[in-house]
Amino acid sequence: MVRCMLIPLLLSAACGGESTETTSKPTDQPVATAAERGTTIKFDPATLRAEAVRIALVPSPAEMQKALSNAGLTSQLAQMVDVRDIKMTGNNKDQTAVRAGVVLADIVLTIKASDDVAQLTRLARLKQGFVALGADESVSRVIDDLSGRIRSGSGSKDDLVKEMDQLAGVMVPELKFTEGGEGLIPLIQAGSWLEGAYLVSGAIQAEGKFEEARNLLKQPAVVDYFLGYVKKEGKERAPDAVVDTLEKTLTTLKEIAAKDDLTEEDVNIIHSATGAVLKLL
Repeated sequence: MVRCMLIPLLLSAACGGESTETTSKPTDQPVATAAERGTTIKFDPATLRAEAVRIALVPSPAEMQKALSNAGLTSQLAQMVDVRDIKMTGNNKDQTAVRAGVVLADIVLTIKASDDVAQLTRLARLKQGFVALGADESVSRVIDDLSGRIRSGSGSKDDLVKEMDQLAGVMVPELKFTEGGEGLIPLIQAGSWLEGAYLVSGAIQAEGKFEEARNLLKQPAVVDYFLGYVKKEGKERAPDAVVDTLEKTLTTLKEIAAKDDLTEEDVNIIHSATGAVLKLL
């Protein structure tokens, strides 16, 4: 399935083609954003799901790595993913949604590079998170199936990557919840997007390719999407350290995204600000 991957570094990815060959060709034109299409994002569950399909925010490992390579960076993102003991406990569903998004991104990014034990641990945490969020049982069945095939060694890594891409980019926007939790979908996506921004900014720092930051990290429409959601939802919830820090981080990224060019200092701020949210998990 051809999907438009609108994450911080995929400004050059083509969208809407009829074949993977067409979509894999780089282009100098950025993907049309919701704002550029004249689309007003509303925050009711039905619209959130529809908009999320158009701006699939969970990173695709192949496309992320290709974007870095095209920019002249040699970093392997799978090797940069931190080993985190992210818990899915507690009663705060906002926090759990952000955590689930981070774990999901880590699974997609490392599925070819991690050992089976690490991947099974991440999948178990992801299942735990979705259960805590009240997701439909079909999600658990898909995760159980993936885990079973990893244990048995059946199927290729390439096949698993494709299936995790579908889980991340297709199933998440279409998640069904037993307790009306559709409004949590943007927070799941925000967690994945933050992980991507953190890793890419770290790769730029490591290689000193700060001149590529504008093409790889400047994405104001996505920042606006998340910030608008978090601010609206913030009026209706109790104070929460993770989501409050997420809002502050998004506000900082919005200021940076308004600049024509990004400097080394901007990259350092992006890495620090996204890392601040991740450390709270």
